Amino acid sequence: MATHGTGNSMRHRGDAKDHHGNAPPSETDPKMHGAVEAEPEEDDLIQWKRHIEQVKAELLEQMQASVSDLLDKAISESLQSHPRHGRLVARGDSLAKGKSRRTDKMEDRKVFMNRRSILDELFEINHIRTIYHMFIAALFLFIFSTLAVDYIDQGRLVLEFDLLSYAFGKLSTVLWAWLLMFSYTLAGPYHVLGTWGGLYHSSRFKGVLTAGAGLVLAAMQTCILGVFPIYTVIHHQLPPASRFIIILEQIRFLMKSYSFIRENVPEVIHKTKQGTSPRLPTFSSYLYFLFCPTLIYRESYPRNPYIRWNYVGVTFAQILGCLFYAYFILVRLCIPVFMNENSQPFSTRTLVLALFHSTLPGMLILLLAFFAFLHCWLNAFAEMLRFADRMFYKDWWNSTSFANYYRTWNVVVHDWLYSYAYQDFLWLSRRKSRTAAMLSVFVVSAVVHEYVFTVCFGFFYPVMFCLFAVIGVVFNFTLNDKRKSPVWNIIMWICLFIGQGIQVCLYCQEWYAQKHCPPTGKSVWELVIPRSWSCSYQR
Repeated sequence: MATHGTGNSMRHRGDAKDHHGNAPPSETDPKMHGAVEAEPEEDDLIQWKRHIEQVKAELLEQMQASVSDLLDKAISESLQSHPRHGRLVARGDSLAKGKSRRTDKMEDRKVFMNRRSILDELFEINHIRTIYHMFIAALFLFIFSTLAVDYIDQGRLVLEFDLLSYAFGKLSTVLWAWLLMFSYTLAGPYHVLGTWGGLYHSSRFKGVLTAGAGLVLAAMQTCILGVFPIYTVIHHQLPPASRFIIILEQIRFLMKSYSFIRENVPEVIHKTKQGTSPRLPTFSSYLYFLFCPTLIYRESYPRNPYIRWNYVGVTFAQILGCLFYAYFILVRLCIPVFMNENSQPFSTRTLVLALFHSTLPGMLILLLAFFAFLHCWLNAFAEMLRFADRMFYKDWWNSTSFANYYRTWNVVVHDWLYSYAYQDFLWLSRRKSRTAAMLSVFVVSAVVHEYVFTVCFGFFYPVMFCLFAVIGVVFNFTLNDKRKSPVWNIIMWICLFIGQGIQVCLYCQEWYAQKHCPPTGKSVWELVIPRSWSCSYQR
């Protein structure tokens, strides 16, 4: 936001004259290498209007919170100044607390507004766009180096993407499995909610009706979105990338359907208590929600007036480029190191060497995953659906604490966890244990991440669980929001490099250990003890 405003103000100041009445150097200096081409006036007006609307929304939020705090403080101080009126004081405190609870509930509810993604704003600055060009140049260097090595070793100049063809194999199975999961998610929760909501208002046995509908929905969710995806990836022996598609879509459908039920059931109950007939959600709004890039259900969202199809095409091209980028990183920096590593006994020396060798490719893969999914993929679907709120992430790279990093890295998932895990836990505990609520969020996130990697890689190695549930919790409370110095930003990046190196190193070691030393199935411990700890084969 601040960057966008600065960029626009710099652009407008560049078009004006200085305080002496002279034109800017770019217009008067004949030694300039070239004149800066002005943007079309219409685009400037649109961008300036978006910026003003965003500033207005932020100012209104800040003013609303400030005025509410001032009123609560004034009420409390005025009542405390008259202690002899005990009943009035008690009533005033209860009113202030009730108002505070209503304000907290309103502020905690996700508010969607028209705003752009931060990288789209930053890429308008030439200095930032140069960094993007540097990554593209590095991709070409990877391509040229691969061609050179293949020509020297094998005498050919052909790029063979055998790793990609293997990782994304059996796509036809992935397609029909996804269609089945999507069809159920579209029809199942919607019709269960509609049937329950239509009968709830007039039913005399509301508790029995609610319990029955909940059991039916839970059974269907368990069968179609629980057991079926796991059975599909294991029975058909799908390769890793194909498994990731199905498992991640399984989790997305579960989170979407839960949000849909969670947002509408309390509304139906509330309307019934008021004696009015509940208004059930429309099918078109639910269908739109299943595709739009958010996990929080609303009947409507802010929409853009038109679709920029050239923007959609560019973002999908960037996704494809990131995919090839990750391929060359694995082929050039990871596979040659770990393919033959199991010929040596497992030791601290080999582990440390492999760990530091994996920090750079691990960090590159993290940045590529962030850019490809959180920026390009989500923005492409947002553009096609005219979804106006593009705040899928914040400036996590500027974080000086891991607490802020966890909040800003993936705003889409964070909003869901905050609304339905953290806030609901606080509601159930009557706001008595915020620490326990925060720990519950970390445990849920750790279990889901570990589930994804276990099913997709085909072996149990709780690296993700330990990083989230143990190290992540420690960093969240130690490297908290009190850390403001830029030094803590450096420390955060060092920890990210090491963490990504640990993931790439341990998962790659275990992958090749499972290939070279497959489990015999004679002991249950073989399923939970990593094979890389004991595997040593002779070439």
